[in-house]
Amino acid sequence: MTAMDPLNTTPATLAGRNRKVLIVVENLPVPLDRRVWLEATTLTAHGYEVSVICPTGRGWDKLYEVIDDIHIYRYPAPAEAHSGAVAYAREYLGSLWHWFRLAPRVRRERGFDIIHGCNPPDLIFLLGLWYRWRGVRYLFDHHDVCPELFEAKFDKRGLLYKIMLIWERMTFASAAVSIATNESFRQIAIDRGRMAPEDVFVVRSAPKIEKFEIRPADPAVRKGAGTVMGYVGVIGQQEGMDLLVAAAEHLIQALGHRDVHFVIVGFGPELPTVQADVDRRGLSDWFTFTGPLYGEDLLRALNSCDIGVSPDPKNAMNDISTMNKVMEYMTLEKPVVQFDLKEGRASADDASVYARANDPVDFAEKIAGLIDAPEKRAEMGRVGRERVLSALSWAHSVPNLLAAYDRAFGKIGK
Repeated sequence: MTAMDPLNTTPATLAGRNRKVLIVVENLPVPLDRRVWLEATTLTAHGYEVSVICPTGRGWDKLYEVIDDIHIYRYPAPAEAHSGAVAYAREYLGSLWHWFRLAPRVRRERGFDIIHGCNPPDLIFLLGLWYRWRGVRYLFDHHDVCPELFEAKFDKRGLLYKIMLIWERMTFASAAVSIATNESFRQIAIDRGRMAPEDVFVVRSAPKIEKFEIRPADPAVRKGAGTVMGYVGVIGQQEGMDLLVAAAEHLIQALGHRDVHFVIVGFGPELPTVQADVDRRGLSDWFTFTGPLYGEDLLRALNSCDIGVSPDPKNAMNDISTMNKVMEYMTLEKPVVQFDLKEGRASADDASVYARANDPVDFAEKIAGLIDAPEKRAEMGRVGRERVLSALSWAHSVPNLLAAYDRAFGKIGK
């Protein structure tokens, strides 16, 4: 076995012995946050002792538990901010208080040499600075470009945008090492974050192949439709669900493709709004909202779809972000329809077709083109899975994750 195998127990695995890590994440509970869980379980498999501080939520409500040798310390989930400085202050300051409350307990009970901070928000560096004088180093896990996220969410910049740029700069300045989800994020760490290139490692968000098995479709999910489109992910302000619903209306009403169905898997603050939009347009018979699905239920839903849709609109954030759902569709051999985004193309290449930026009519026409070309769909699916197997799966990110940790631990005491 090689170091690329997360479950490897060769001498390479033993390199993590006596290395203790605290992962801090604010926007999702663990193990629901799949990227964080992959990182945590991979580190544990390589001999690290891993603790996590995260919020509760979505059924993960125990304030403390141990799963797969990972010690998870949770705090009551704060209300997600949707508008204004006061809402953001309430969410972020509440989380910050819990981090500083729980970290001493973790330090006492488990110990840690590295704080691995997962944004958003770009405030975990404050915890890293507090423990820096105790010999702890900060590793920044760059999940989202927060200034661009704010701009996408609220369609403006202003004072809060400038504050987020300052927080981002301070985060990079505090980090001994940064890990980026793709090359675009790596370049931000180097250019805007002024980090040395040798301190920035690309650890892509990608599925674990053995967890995403290709299986037969479930007729109950398909609802008798000839072609089923699938969506999995957050249903929020910046995910483009309004564009997807508009595209579905054009596909069904204007283009006459009525033998279709849309399966929407996920949760988020905009779910009621999206459901109301579907009802208002008279599309309820063509949509199923499953809510969040995990494990076997998620696999059953995605394997029952013919086309994966990713309606994230083109904006400053999405253009440089890697979408987990695109990777998951590709892993299950599903062709993808998405808007023409820089990192979307970098991930999918010929496994996807690309609609004009934020144009729901063109998005619908791209879906229609694939409905009418089953052989093309099958070939795109094969191309996508091969891309994942050959270069983009989690196994290919493991060496970079371990190298980033070797680099961070090498800076302890300096």
